[in-house]
Amino acid sequence: MIKRRHIEEAFFKILMVLSLVLVAGSLGFILLTVIIKGLPALNLAMLTQTPKGGFYLGKEGGILNAIAGSLYLALGGTLVAMVFSLPLALYLQAYARRSGWADIVRLALDVLWGIPSIVYGAFGFTLMLALGMRASLLGGILTLAFLELPIMTRAMDEVIRLMPHEMEQAAYAVGATRLETALRVVTRQMLPGILTAVLLAFGRGIGDAASVLFTAGYTDRMPTSLLRPVASLPLAVFFQLGTPFPEVQKRAYASALILTLIVLVISLGSRWLASRLSRYTIR
Repeated sequence: MIKRRHIEEAFFKILMVLSLVLVAGSLGFILLTVIIKGLPALNLAMLTQTPKGGFYLGKEGGILNAIAGSLYLALGGTLVAMVFSLPLALYLQAYARRSGWADIVRLALDVLWGIPSIVYGAFGFTLMLALGMRASLLGGILTLAFLELPIMTRAMDEVIRLMPHEMEQAAYAVGATRLETALRVVTRQMLPGILTAVLLAFGRGIGDAASVLFTAGYTDRMPTSLLRPVASLPLAVFFQLGTPFPEVQKRAYASALILTLIVLVISLGSRWLASRLSRYTIR
């Protein structure tokens, strides 16, 4: 019996090590690929210029429009999603914790999380047609907000559920209402986790292409209005890889490298900021 337990333990240790190697190796392979193929084509012009005439034929220009467009889209979508996600997550924790309604909402959010982003793009496009809108920055922001809403809400919900229940009871004992407890105790205590949830959704939004393909459109100009089309880095990679010119395809890998670096900076920054804010939380 003891020998069998040792064998099982050794098996699962090997399985965990293999899983770690697989995950770390996949990330390393992706980074190595975009660095090797994208770094030679990366230059200052790529970061500081918009596409010039003949850019997609291998001539001069850059992807500043796509970088700015992706940041505008992701920031806008994240802010809109956060306006609804945080109150919903607090409601699930403070008002509907043990109700069947909370379970139904969480199930709906889980289903929405698993829906492919192209479905969100099709839904956003249909909604825009019904409202008489054209492909624009506003359309892309609203679609990304729908995409990020279940991700952000469920991540916040799981974080808030980890808070010690005794802290809420202490707040109620001194006369605080449920709303005051949610805003002044829960939000402050779980701020590092809430911030991580927001940045997780932001990273998903900035790297998504299918949801903004029909809703945000694409343009070689810098974003100047909510009602005009806007470029994005994922679509820039897609369009550049679709050309038959090797020079432009190399720029596609450079664009992918820029996008990857942005996501890495966001991930590392969120961890650093969460560790800083966690100093002021009660454990």
